[in-house]
Amino acid sequence: MLIFILIASIALLLLLIIKFNVHAFVALTIVSLLTAIATGIPVDKILPTLLTGFGNTLASVALLVGLGAMIGRLLEITGGAKVLADTLINKFGEKRAPFALGVASLLFGFPIFFDAGLVVMLPIIFSVAKQFGGSLFKYAFPAAGAFAVTHAFLPPHPGPVASGELLGANIGLLTIIGVIIAIPTWYFAAYLYGTYLGKKFHLELPKSFLNVAPINETTLNPPSFKKVMFILLLPLCLIMLDTVLHTLSVTKVVDSSVLWVQSLRLLGKTPVALLITLLVSIVLLKDQRSYEQIEKICDNALGPICAIVLVTGAGGMFGGVLRTSGIGDQLASMLSDTGMPIIVAAFVISSALRVAQGSATVAITTTSALIAPTVAATTGLSQFDLCFIVISIASGATVLAHVNDSGFWLVSRFLEIDTKTMFKTWTVQETLIGLVGFAFSLIGSIIL
Repeated sequence: MLIFILIASIALLLLLIIKFNVHAFVALTIVSLLTAIATGIPVDKILPTLLTGFGNTLASVALLVGLGAMIGRLLEITGGAKVLADTLINKFGEKRAPFALGVASLLFGFPIFFDAGLVVMLPIIFSVAKQFGGSLFKYAFPAAGAFAVTHAFLPPHPGPVASGELLGANIGLLTIIGVIIAIPTWYFAAYLYGTYLGKKFHLELPKSFLNVAPINETTLNPPSFKKVMFILLLPLCLIMLDTVLHTLSVTKVVDSSVLWVQSLRLLGKTPVALLITLLVSIVLLKDQRSYEQIEKICDNALGPICAIVLVTGAGGMFGGVLRTSGIGDQLASMLSDTGMPIIVAAFVISSALRVAQGSATVAITTTSALIAPTVAATTGLSQFDLCFIVISIASGATVLAHVNDSGFWLVSRFLEIDTKTMFKTWTVQETLIGLVGFAFSLIGSIIL
């Protein structure tokens, strides 16, 4: 009966989102409430269960996503993205311009979301394509693929943060493993594939770009390349500090109870690392702006992420209901009977949800909520295993992007690609990203 309720709840969730166009936040809230009632959770415990699941998820997710959005917005407004791309192109040369754009997008994609990052980088991509010539595919797809990879695999993006929180993965370790997997995944599935597309299909520059006036500079005094790189690498270095000290304390090289070790590890906790990075960004990127203008930039960065944060919290609410109801234990029993490893099951479930409703964040959050009780009930899983499961879920939530995915239409609209060609190019690239990412996570789980 519990498994039937689980299947019915997922079907209802997809029906509400796809058929009736109910917002994912509202749909998840409705399904969470109905699932709690159907599974027999005592009436006086239903609301506390919903609020606990929602609040526990938001406790970490909202902080990370909010700080990351502010950092990304500051880099965008001050011209940091353009400085990054221009410097890398000058360094790599004309023939490696697509590679340079992809690397710039990987770096810039760490703190900024897919949609926002793509919108910021596209004018730069168009300008480079106009200067060097050739198919737009070889310039645009490596960059767009980089944003897709970072959005799926790396904190502080909402999907991996929520998944890590729900499964109990260490966010610092998840960030490091995410970076290690994201780089080769981008190279094979986005850069090489984008280069192949550039040779096979010719795509002209969008008419909307050719007909507009030259793009105004975002700032008269843009930051230096060294400043931009320092801002982008600072949180990674701080997070790695926590991870390295944790490893040294486990191996008894340092004493974890000593104040200086605890203090340095605090600086490396992801929320603190991002807060420090934000403060450093404000100081380095302030230029002639007043602190009132800086505050306005940071404030404007928070508006677009509201829906994402709420959907993520609602996914945590759904997970809380599943844990309390005992569905997770039943699912764990079923998976053990089929012999399917959790990491494979996670990829399959996430892929199905991605294809059905389109949103990668919803697919990641919902899948994580579904398998969190199973993960908790499974003995012998290390922190590495948990991180690889998160990457597996994120990989499944990337495959087979099609017409119900907002990113599909964003790329199609800006690059002026018809729907049929989008299926032959963008859908294939997203699927390659998912499959390569899953392959690396599966290999990693076997080795470690």
